[in-house]
Amino acid sequence: MTRTTALVRYGILLLGALVFLFPFYYMLIGSLQSEPDTSVAGAIPSSGLTLHNYADINSRVDLLRSLLNSGIFTGGVLLGTVVFGVLAGYALARLQFRGRGALFGLVLLIQVIPFQLLLIPLYVLIVRGYGLADSYLGMILPFAINTTAVFIFRQFFLQLPDDLFAAARLDGAGELRILWSVALPLVRPALLTAVLLTFIGPWNEFLWPFLITKDASMQPLAVSLANYISNVSARAANPYGAILAGACVLAAPAVGLFIAFQRQFVSTDIGSGVKG
Repeated sequence: MTRTTALVRYGILLLGALVFLFPFYYMLIGSLQSEPDTSVAGAIPSSGLTLHNYADINSRVDLLRSLLNSGIFTGGVLLGTVVFGVLAGYALARLQFRGRGALFGLVLLIQVIPFQLLLIPLYVLIVRGYGLADSYLGMILPFAINTTAVFIFRQFFLQLPDDLFAAARLDGAGELRILWSVALPLVRPALLTAVLLTFIGPWNEFLWPFLITKDASMQPLAVSLANYISNVSARAANPYGAILAGACVLAAPAVGLFIAFQRQFVSTDIGSGVKG
């Protein structure tokens, strides 16, 4: 590859990165401006920057409480995703039982069913059947089992060498011991991948928490911001800046998580489990 070709390639990559990052920059700058400016020129601040927009939206929406609700909701979903995903993925990959192929096909089929089609029966079941309205458990239950995570774990477990499992069984280890001591340490990239892919969904989820929570103190940040836009923003001094401030608060944990763990998508230690 010549020097000119390399420069052109890096220039194209840099341009793509700038295009991708511009909305985040525009959102951050807009949240810090004292005067609303919705034009493209607003990306270059002409006046002083201030944190007043953050204080304004925090006075009308309890950001800390909403962030806590989002964290509990997302954490519960991630816990269910990892626990049930690992167990189901291991069973579909390593256990021999009748109907395993048909069960895996059913898992794949579930992925093509839009969640919106299940809203009414889920609402009736969870709110009227279980009485879990305005509760964290009611928000978490529909998302506790993620078929995408099951698929990811199954594929990773299938890549593990058969000799590892055969040796563990010869030593008298049961399936749960094999899963915990042999398989899980080797599929750490799958755990992080499933967590990162699953995190965005519940963190930004609006429709289901909006339906099931009427108490403002139980609503995640995405729902609180939507209520602010619909009911309060028109009376704010700088509604545009306040909305962008709330969006920055909502986006910050997701962006930080992906930046911190981006290398884990490509790293794997599966091959280190076998020697010889």
